[in-house]
This record gives sequence, structure tokens and C-alpha cells, in this order.
Amino acid sequence: MKQLLPLLFIAVFLGCNTPKTEDTKELYWATQFADAVMHRADSLIYYHREKPKYEYDYAFLGDAIYKLKDIDPKYGRYMKDYIDYFLHDDGSISGQKHSDFNIDRVRPGNSMITLFEDYGDEKYKLGIETLVHQMEEQPRTNSGGFWHKTIYPYQMWLDGLYMASPFLTRYAADFDQPKWFDEVTFQLQEVYKHTLDPATGLVYHAWDESKQQRWSQPETGQSKHFWSRGTGWYMMALVDVLDYLPEDHPDRDALIKILNKLSASIMKVQDKETGLWYQVLDMGGREGNYIEASGSAMFVYAFAKSAKMGVLDQKYLDIANTAFDNMIEHLVVEGNDGYPTLTQTCGACGLGGNPYREADYNYYISEKIVDNDQKGVAPLIMAAIELNK
Repeated sequence: MKQLLPLLFIAVFLGCNTPKTEDTKELYWATQFADAVMHRADSLIYYHREKPKYEYDYAFLGDAIYKLKDIDPKYGRYMKDYIDYFLHDDGSISGQKHSDFNIDRVRPGNSMITLFEDYGDEKYKLGIETLVHQMEEQPRTNSGGFWHKTIYPYQMWLDGLYMASPFLTRYAADFDQPKWFDEVTFQLQEVYKHTLDPATGLVYHAWDESKQQRWSQPETGQSKHFWSRGTGWYMMALVDVLDYLPEDHPDRDALIKILNKLSASIMKVQDKETGLWYQVLDMGGREGNYIEASGSAMFVYAFAKSAKMGVLDQKYLDIANTAFDNMIEHLVVEGNDGYPTLTQTCGACGLGGNPYREADYNYYISEKIVDNDQKGVAPLIMAAIELNK
């Protein structure tokens, strides 16, 4: 692999893989990365895996590519084939176990809503109801917040708010179930209240109500660091929920206020040299820290979409455009296969568990860094679509 200057990189790709329509010219980076994913794995079921797995991040990538289906039907089939592999006619889902109360595995419900809207197949509706039923019985903190999983009791993680909130908001809108609007806005405010650091305006990765976890700060129950992708998941949750939340909902202004405050705080920790964001947000320049692709892409998507929606100042659209170009310059290289490769994506970060993750600074910077990880490529495609890149 070799690093390429942006204009040279674009020229190389245009010469080798000329877009066929005006639409693909306009959405050049979106289609290039979608094509790269599909070239490297002709089935999403096996993207970066030898065995199929029902999981949030593969559905997330599928959703991003599905948005390009009007350019070429192949992009729509890629996600549909993935969901159809796991979802059965009776609404049961291979890989989803109700008693685990794994909020991550609610995220594919968003794909099921999309497919039900486009195809009308009853199995998608049944699958949606399967996941709604889980959320109806999801264990909660004493203050009412959703647990992240059964194995993480009394814990709210920023990631989990993205996994359930946009899905439940779409469900509320599409199936006339307004109680979920109230539930979602409560959850988003609840996690913000308990993870907010007043000094920086940033949000910690998680909160342990019981204050029993070794990773939690004994006074607050908050985790110790501001993780880029964790914050990115939460930012996207806010924006995607606002997309479906009724204009007259009493909590809408509160979510917009959170989005604006958090956006301003994120800009304070933007790296001056690259215009992007670090793995540990507030520790740029500290040994081992690095510019991280997925969190940066999520911020770009959130800024672009919310500015276009009018819930953030229009300056954030300019910020998103510049940051996207910076991602291409600093984080994208040409792969040996001639397709773009997204570098510097954290493979995974969690808290506690077995083996136990202390979630200290060394933990966040030592997790494996992955090329073309679905959690980075998906928001990059979504940002490219929002920015018409």
C-alpha cells in the first residue's frame, strides 16, 4: 500500500474505474467504498469473517451501502441478503437470544424496517416485533436507563443508545407507537446526564450506576476516558432520532440543545494539524494516541446531516466538508487491489467483561487497529452521501 495525495488518488481511481452515471460521479467516494467492500467480500455475511455472525456492525455497513440502491440494485441486495440469512419467516433471528438482552443486536432492526418499507414482506415486520419485545423487557438501571447487556448490569454505554434509539424512533413513527418517542428521548437525556463531564462538555464512554466496576470512577460511576467512537455513536443517535422525532415533541428542543453543546465541545478537541479526532478525544499528542477513522467519520456524518436538517449551525456543514477531505488525505490509501482502503480504525473497545477491560488510557490505545473495518467504512459512506462526495 502506498499513501497517495488526494488529487492523484482521485485521478488514479477515475482512470481505472470510471463512474458510469452522473449519480455515481456526484457520489464518487460513497460508491468507491461500497464497491471496495463488495469486491473484498461478495457477501456481507462473510465480510471480515469466516463464519456468519448476526451483529450490529455488519447491518450498519449494509444500511450505509443500501442507501446507494437507486444508483445500482446490487447495493440494495448486499444488505438484504445479510438480513435474510438470519431472519426467519416466523420472526425469529439466528444469533439473537432474548435473555442476553444484548442491545447491540437490536441495531439490525433498523435494516428490517427499511426492508419492510421497500418489500412489505411480513417476516420483516415479525422480526421488528421480536426486537421491540426485547426492548420492552430490557433490564434497566434504578433510574430507568437501559442496561447494555445482561452481563453488564446497571451499566449504560454510549454505544447502546445508537443501537436501539433510531430503530425505536422509526418504529414509533412507522407503526404508530408514540410511547417509544418518549422512551427514546428519556434514554438519550439519561445517558447524557450520567456521562457528561461538566469541565470539558464531553461524554465518558459509559456509566455504572452501581459504582462497582473497576473501570468506573468511585464518586460518579463514570468511566475514565472520552472514547472517540463511543461519542460518535451517541452523536449519530441524536441526529438520526431527530430525523424521525415529531417537530412538536416536548423533548425535541432538549435533544437539539445536547447536540449543539456536544458538537461545540468536540470541536475544542479537534486536531489542529489533520482537522480530525483522536482515539482518546482529549489527549491529542500523548504517546500512543492516534487519529481514529471511525469516530472522525461519525462526527463528519453527524455534523453534515444535522446542519442540513437545520438543528446545527450551517458552519458545521463547512466543517464536515473539510474534515471529510482531511480523512481522504490522511486516512485513505490505495489498496493492492486498486480500491480505497480506510486505515486507523479501532477494531473494538469495551469495558469490563472476561478477560476484564480496565478501560484505562493504555487499554484504549492498545486495542487492535484495523483496515477497512465496517465501523469506519459505514459512517464514511454515510458522510459521503450527506456531503454529495
